[in-house]
Amino acid sequence: MANGFDPRATARPQPGTAGIGRESVAYDAGLRSYMLSVYNYMASGVLLTGIVAMLFANSGMAEQVIVNGGPLRWLIMLAPLGFIMVLSFGITKLSTGTAQLLFWAFATVMGLSMASIFLVFTGASIAQTFFATAAAFVGLSLWGYTTKKDLSAFGTFLIMGVVGLLVASIINIFMQSGTMQLVISFVGVLLFAGLTAYDTQRIKSLYFHVAGTDMMGKTVIMGALSLYLDFVNMFTFLLQFMGSRD
Repeated sequence: MANGFDPRATARPQPGTAGIGRESVAYDAGLRSYMLSVYNYMASGVLLTGIVAMLFANSGMAEQVIVNGGPLRWLIMLAPLGFIMVLSFGITKLSTGTAQLLFWAFATVMGLSMASIFLVFTGASIAQTFFATAAAFVGLSLWGYTTKKDLSAFGTFLIMGVVGLLVASIINIFMQSGTMQLVISFVGVLLFAGLTAYDTQRIKSLYFHVAGTDMMGKTVIMGALSLYLDFVNMFTFLLQFMGSRD
């Protein structure tokens, strides 16, 4: 991506100046550290979600709460959306520490809401789908990080696709069409695969704006949240194809 927003990137080396090279190396190291922090938060969030989901499902409480219904079921299902909205719309007003706590709380309630997959699919197929998703995510994110192609033009298309996917999913709640569900899952895998590469490049580009500012810690959390959602959604849609039901 073009890095003209960073004053160091636009500096012109002068004859006999040795500091420019060291500054460039330091800046590259800062970007790598920034992206590593994003990936660490994202991976830790996914791990926390998986542990909570498995423990909640094995406790027997998930079947009582999620399967049998009731107000608590809807609270668990809708709580993650509430955390996403608070982080997305309030990130500039939140402290970095508060944003971190909200991210971990979000990953925890996501684990509660995703416990139902352990009641529907076999553990072996869940593990197989998880590793397949992880391999795809690594490849897509690496491509998004290294490609010279500007992916920003695809952003609007991908986001509109996700909105359309959400509408189709709501419609299918009432239609209960198996064929439509397979189509939704197929399109969902493609959309979130594209978003993985797009979001990685966007997060990388954002570093040029926030490097050295107080926003760095917050953008790390928001970047981790974006990649987390890409991974989890790609996993759940792919599970419709690879998952074996109990």
